[in-house]
Amino acid sequence: MNDAAGQTSATEALRERIVAALKCVYDPEIPIDIYELGLIYELDVDEDGFVDVIMTLTTPACPVAGQMPGMVKAAVEQVEGVVAAEVQLTFEPQWTMDRMSEAARLQLGFM
Repeated sequence: MNDAAGQTSATEALRERIVAALKCVYDPEIPIDIYELGLIYELDVDEDGFVDVIMTLTTPACPVAGQMPGMVKAAVEQVEGVVAAEVQLTFEPQWTMDRMSEAARLQLGFM
């Protein structure tokens, strides 16, 4: 295996651990994690351990709008191999239930 393939593999493994951490962060009003809800729009992980997250909320009026990015940042930065995380909140495009995973829809009784 060459170095580039090894870096790609290590970055993908780190990404998987980050996704697992995101699946431990829950929307306070819906008993589904933010990853399965489709609130994570982008997750960029570089080979140095820096992570950029672009996320949304189910509604701009969400009661934890001020805390959720900090909760996500803390969850990501606890993952071994992450040096630092930056979390950006966006409402473009607006979140819809179409972004939810099949598992989330099933758990909420939409399937």
